[in-house]
Amino acid sequence: MKLTIVEYPDKRLRQKSSEVKVFDEKLHKLLDAMYPIMMNTNGIGLAAIQVAKPIRALILNIPDEDGEQPPENLLEIINPVITKQDGETVYQEGCLSVPKFYEDIKRFETVSINYQDRDGNTKTLDADGLLAIAIQHEMDHLEGILFIDKLSYARRKKFEKEYKRMQKERKNS
Repeated sequence: MKLTIVEYPDKRLRQKSSEVKVFDEKLHKLLDAMYPIMMNTNGIGLAAIQVAKPIRALILNIPDEDGEQPPENLLEIINPVITKQDGETVYQEGCLSVPKFYEDIKRFETVSINYQDRDGNTKTLDADGLLAIAIQHEMDHLEGILFIDKLSYARRKKFEKEYKRMQKERKNS
């Protein structure tokens, strides 16, 4: 399965993703194909919508203390629902769909989610730290929300200007 990352300002990133109802080989192949793309682009999370598949599926692999992302740490999260959220934290986020741009974003410090795995089994996950932030970031993608949407008006205008300049430089090189 050949997948590529959809980049801002592509309108497909604004689509709301549909609930996954069939947990079959097609879903498994998509999840399997998403993993190397995420790893090869130095990502820690990837939502299916970011590879032009508007379904409520995402993968995460948070680096361990050594900065490694062993395959056994991979989380495949289908149809996630936040059941509890608490606290507040600010973290400098980036996004594979908005390359080379990082910004401080306010998120909940801890979240609990219910979700399904690749086989449709229901699971619960309590998360804090970077995992909680990554879950919220990827779940936003499922709603068509990008982290840049959370910026203040002034910061968003500055981002638009910087991003246009970066796109121009990329095109010229």
